[in-house]
This record gives sequence, C-alpha cells and structure tokens, in this order.
Amino acid sequence: MSETPYRYAYSPALVPAPGEPEAGMWRWRRLLPLDGSDVYPLAVGGTPLVALPRLRAALGLPGLVLKDETRGPTGSNKDRATALCCADAVRRGAPAIACASSGNLAVSLAAGAAAVGLPAYCFVSARTVSPAKVDLMRAYGATVVRVDGPYEAAYRLSEQVCARLGWYSRNTGSNPLAVQAKKTVAFEVWEQLGRRLPDVAYLPVGDGTTLAAFVVGCEELVRCGVADRLPRVIGVQAEGAAPLAQAFAAGRLNWTPVESTTFADGIGVGDPFFGRPALEAVRRTAGEFVTVSDDAIREAVALLARTAGLLAAPAGAAALAGAIAHQGRRAGEERVLVLVTGTGLKDQRWLPREQGAVLDVAPDLTAVLAALSEQPGGQGD
Repeated sequence: MSETPYRYAYSPALVPAPGEPEAGMWRWRRLLPLDGSDVYPLAVGGTPLVALPRLRAALGLPGLVLKDETRGPTGSNKDRATALCCADAVRRGAPAIACASSGNLAVSLAAGAAAVGLPAYCFVSARTVSPAKVDLMRAYGATVVRVDGPYEAAYRLSEQVCARLGWYSRNTGSNPLAVQAKKTVAFEVWEQLGRRLPDVAYLPVGDGTTLAAFVVGCEELVRCGVADRLPRVIGVQAEGAAPLAQAFAAGRLNWTPVESTTFADGIGVGDPFFGRPALEAVRRTAGEFVTVSDDAIREAVALLARTAGLLAAPAGAAALAGAIAHQGRRAGEERVLVLVTGTGLKDQRWLPREQGAVLDVAPDLTAVLAALSEQPGGQGD
C-alpha cells in the first residue's frame, strides 16, 4: 500500500458511524490532518452518488453509479483541496495563497480565498485558459497571472513565486494536503454504496492527483478494517495528453513529456507533476490506463446531458468516455464507479449544441402547433 506523510492510528473508530449527523468533508475529520470546519465557511464534500436509469440502460451497465462532484461550491472536485489548504494557510498566517491551474482549481481557490479573507493569485496558461474562467477568478477578487506558456510553465513559475515571497502554495502536485482532501471522495463513495467499495472505478487523469488520492482513500478504509479489498482503478487520459498511459503500457514509472493537444483542458497535462504516484496507484489496484479521443469525450458530454441532465466539462466527462471504451470488458453485475469531476457551466464553449432544437415562431397558436408538428415525435392537430 501507499506511503503518505500523514499517519493515523487506523481502526474502525476513525470512520464516522452511520448515525453521526454531520455531512460534508469534515465528517471525516478523524482521517484528516486538520479540522478546518471552524475556519472554512463554504460547504464542501458530501456530493451525491447517483444511479441514473436512462444512462445505465443506454450503456448496458446496470451497476453504474456517478460520483457527481459538480455539486461543490464552484462545481468541481478542486473544492475539497481548496478547503483544507485554505484552512491550513489561515492557521499558518500566510500573507497570500497561490496556485497554477488550467481553470477549475483557480476558480475554486479564488472563491475559497475570498471566503477566508486571503489574497489569491492564480497562475494560468494564456494559451489555453478559458476567458470565462478568468472572469470568474476576477469576480471573486483574485489576481490572475497569465503566463505565455503551457500549464507546466505556469505551475513552475507559481512555485518559484511562492518560495520567493513566502506565499502559501495550493498547488495540488506539491502540497500533500491536496491528496488528503481528495481522498475523501473514496470515503464518501464507500459510505454511499452501503459501506462497500465499487468493483471498478474510472477516474480522469491530468496531473494524477485525483486518481492517486482516491486510491489512498480506499487503502485507508482497508487499513481501518472496514473494507476488505481495493477496486480496480482505471486512469483515463485524453489521447492528446497521455504520457502516463504510454508509460504504463510500456511498463515504466517514468514518462516522456508531450505537448498537450486535447480540448479537455482540465486533463491536458503533458508532463504531470504527480505522475509517479498515479502510476504506482493504478498498479497497486491491478488496474490500467485507457486513452480516449476528443470526439469520444464530446460524445460523453452529450450523453450525460441528454440521459442524466448532468452538464459536465470535457475533463469531467472523460471518465465516462473511458468506461464506454471498456464496454464488454466487465461483468454485467459489477459496481462501476465513474467520477464526474467538474461542471460544464463555467465554460460553455463545448456545450453539445447539436442536441435539442430552436423553433422561431410568430406569436400565434396555429404557427406554434404547425412548427411543433414538424419536429420528430411532434404533436399537431
């Protein structure tokens, strides 16, 4: 099992009892390095695990469940680590907090820092960042540093600035609290599945922290004696940014950096800062990596919208695309988890606009009924 800088006296006593009333991430305070519930005012964690009949039927997966992280304060799984890091920064008396991000992390940090009263600095790639997400960062009062380079350049620069100015780094790849916060996804899934872990879990992979943290959480449940085995964990990368999938297929723990060409900016990382722990985590679970095309990700976004009423960002839908790519490779009764990491509402460039219809009509009932009757399945007199 994994090594972690945080050690706990693992036992069933660390796991909240079913009757304990508190919801959200701080419910798991006995398995966290610090309890920030008295510092961080936004409600984080406790996102729903949903079983969607239409999606299950469309895919032929009766055991499929989605962990819907779009329900957080800023609509992504980044809110968990932001909460723990902001609480830590406040207690340390940090003068400011900073991060590098493709978008979602920076929006999350901007909101979280505003909630606790810390100046926030968001380093982003000027080449790929969504203008809409920059607007959100600024709305929360953050300073946005647009770097003329890829995400990796923004990341390295943010770390250098934090070291020079004494700012607190929220960067997921370098702050170990990020893994500690993100592992709570596994705790919640276990509890929501009736105190069982899934048989297989599909998670999107950019830097690799989300996947590695999920496995750490599963392992800690085993250490506590409340779970007896790990799920098979499948890391899903976009074909245009798949250095870890390539390394895994070659049996290596090192990878060759690539230039990201995927439109799914949340996982468009060509040189992951948390890649080795992610590779090791997949191997510990007897899992694997799968790559998906941008077209497959677009189809997954559209499928979630029309069958589940869930609008996911491209990176947020990538895990579902991976599950679809593995069609026929699972037993029909397996409990299959797909992690949906972020909402599509923050950046609407990739909405599936080929779905639905727009009817332009005169303000006349006869005209409306005539237009409706021409639609597939339409009703008309």
